[in-house]
Amino acid sequence: MTTSGSLRRRAVAAAAAVGALALVVGCGGSDDSATGGGKKDGKVTITMGLYGVMGLKETGLLEQYEKENPGVEIKAEIAGDEQTYYTALQTRLAAGKGLKDIQGIEVGRAKEITDTQADKFADFSKVPGLDHFLPWKESQITTADGKVLGLGTDIGPMAVCYRKDYFAKAGLPTERDQVAKLWEGDWKKYVEVGRTFKKDYKGGKVAYMDAASGLFNAMIYGSPEQFYDEKGELIYDSNPAVKEAWGLAADAAEDGLTAKLRQFQPGWDPGLANGTFATAVCPAWMLSHISEKAGPANKGKWDVAKAPKGANWGGSFLGVVEQSPVKEEAKKLVAWLTAPEQQAHVFKEIGNIPSSRQALDSPEVKNATSAYFSGAPIGQIFGAAAQEIPDKQVLGRKDGTIKDTFSQGLTLIEQQGTARDKAWRTTAERIEKAVG
Repeated sequence: MTTSGSLRRRAVAAAAAVGALALVVGCGGSDDSATGGGKKDGKVTITMGLYGVMGLKETGLLEQYEKENPGVEIKAEIAGDEQTYYTALQTRLAAGKGLKDIQGIEVGRAKEITDTQADKFADFSKVPGLDHFLPWKESQITTADGKVLGLGTDIGPMAVCYRKDYFAKAGLPTERDQVAKLWEGDWKKYVEVGRTFKKDYKGGKVAYMDAASGLFNAMIYGSPEQFYDEKGELIYDSNPAVKEAWGLAADAAEDGLTAKLRQFQPGWDPGLANGTFATAVCPAWMLSHISEKAGPANKGKWDVAKAPKGANWGGSFLGVVEQSPVKEEAKKLVAWLTAPEQQAHVFKEIGNIPSSRQALDSPEVKNATSAYFSGAPIGQIFGAAAQEIPDKQVLGRKDGTIKDTFSQGLTLIEQQGTARDKAWRTTAERIEKAVG
């Protein structure tokens, strides 16, 4: 895998997303102009609502499907911001209009969709040839009565991205296998390495990690249960995994190991470009963003090492709206887009890790390396990480909202010096208000 083409595609995608986002925002729930496709004069039009860089349009898959199916036209709108996209989707689901035939669903929204919107989405459980997905991936979008409301695109197995040059200036190993051994098996070791880095680094003001919230996310997503239990009850305030993640992330913040940033929030991209931190916990899909924002000047300075423990952060699905006038054609397109061959293609082009077991075992994935990240064997690193993710992943209705609220709470400690107990209370109050 090379990154030069990926950067060009992402730049184009980002420009397109800005316009698409304006379109999504401008066509709230009352606008009937943004509706599903249909059939006319022997031609089928299928509409898609996507977000971020899911890789379906950016890697040419939609054009390929149209060429292989001459009677099909695909119209995709891509929003740059998932939060804005999902707000618009909720409005349209409630109104029963303005929906696309195919809608992207982020994993943090999957439980809310399966619990409250199952009747709005078509069932894939009887579609043949879908046994290639990782078992826990399909379970995330399956209702209690066995309806499968979408098919998986990517997943987000975790690793640690690090600056080799900065590690050298701190007297730490720089070779990825040796780096991984520094924190093998325990996130506490990762933080301890940070204390060593801070003490021994010679070469200016550089933080060990970008964000306490990144560490928090990595830790909680390695646990089968996070914010909810299997009964759908909130357990974030009693779950030992959440308490441990909060405590260690707070330690990192209070010890001055972070750059006091939040990933994907203002200041983080300049931090990448200016080299203000040495490590970032990185799910696979983040590599393209880092390479783009850190820029050509930092190519070869970054590398990728195995994370202390396996975890999954992120991933998406494609669902088909039940009332779509081209429901069967849309389901056929979704099955094709998420087939092993297409998932391997997306990985090869932009690095999104497949949710298909067959794709993970393909040469395109297993043999992939990243020139930007010092030739790191990212196919092997993230493929192995995917196998360590717990088979059981209990999701909740407001997982995405709760995760964001915890990130904000840790920012209180990092940026404002708020005591961790007070920050926890503030976070809990915000969560209760948001999900109550």
